[in-house]
Amino acid sequence: MRLQKTDLQGLGRLAIGATVGVSDLVEQLHSTIAAVPLPVGDHTPRRARGIAGLVYGSVRGITRLVGGTLEAVLGRLEPSSDEAGSSLGREAALAVLNGVCGDFLEKSGNPLAIRMAFRQGSRPLTLSSAAIAASIPEATGKVLLLAHGLCRNDLQWSPETEKGEGPIAELGRMLGYTPVALHYNSGLPIADNGRRFAELLEELIAQWPVPLEELAIVGHSMGGLVTRSACLHAEATGLAWLRRLRRVIFLGTPHRGAPLERSGHFFQQILGQSPYSAPFTRLGRIRSAGIKDLRHGLPDASLPAGVAAFAVAGTLAKDDNDLAGGLLGDGLVPVSSALGLDFLPANQWIAYGTGHLRLVTSPAVCEKLGAWLGPAGLEHAGRLLKRPFPL
Repeated sequence: MRLQKTDLQGLGRLAIGATVGVSDLVEQLHSTIAAVPLPVGDHTPRRARGIAGLVYGSVRGITRLVGGTLEAVLGRLEPSSDEAGSSLGREAALAVLNGVCGDFLEKSGNPLAIRMAFRQGSRPLTLSSAAIAASIPEATGKVLLLAHGLCRNDLQWSPETEKGEGPIAELGRMLGYTPVALHYNSGLPIADNGRRFAELLEELIAQWPVPLEELAIVGHSMGGLVTRSACLHAEATGLAWLRRLRRVIFLGTPHRGAPLERSGHFFQQILGQSPYSAPFTRLGRIRSAGIKDLRHGLPDASLPAGVAAFAVAGTLAKDDNDLAGGLLGDGLVPVSSALGLDFLPANQWIAYGTGHLRLVTSPAVCEKLGAWLGPAGLEHAGRLLKRPFPL
């Protein structure tokens, strides 16, 4: 995995921050034990006193000094000739890191924070008509946007053993679409990513080098929630691209939340009940705002009129009789959550024997998408729910 100078700077900042954070946690635990509070109840944590307090303060001070020195040394390094390049391993690692703590990375100005962009082949598109025409000389009047999920990136649409854009993008090309992938920091709040997606999409459509006839979006997992949030923002602010949106397809999107995040939140609440375990809630709070948003999903927002909405739910079950597999859903998202909106019967489908990540490369799913992205798919356009957008 090739590392860039900014990667080293970002990792250095994370290491320094983690060391300071661990010393804070140990100091809080130390002072709590020394105070001998009741096993259950409120307890106000304090800094350690005396020699112990001096030791903890010295650890933090020396750590920050080392961090400043490291930052100064790395700042003097000349960027390598392939600074703009990347690798599959680096892209995957950055995606996971941003999914877990991307909100912290952005807030702290860490260079490892992913900036939202439309990309092809892991390289961002410059949003000018001439640049897009040069990057995509075969651009058509139909655009197929692919929005990835939590801790993933735009390269997820291709099987790891293959090169190219992946089966869904290739299907789109066969049907006359030009595929474009969204790359974003999945650790940010879903509402923030939705707003940024909506505004960036407005720029892309304004600079598209040929007249735009149709826009379609395929969102996997969190990407579906970000898409719905973008539609909400576009409708509230009157963005032009919404009038070109014809189809939205959700793949394993947790419309009604993900049980794994609800379990994590519950476990954190339990830890906070005792002053002896309360310091460890710091570890639970590390998870990003994006992850926390998956606790409940976005169950009460509709799509604009005239948009055909489709949903695929994955399940590890082999058939309807496999109760255990049915309860597990696709391993991350239950079927009831993936189909949690009022989709028309013809616009929803269950992919049996298919895990969450497999949804983006499954031949059976791809075949279903072919029918929905074809001309017949628009026969089922219409408002998804009767309820209005929550503003």
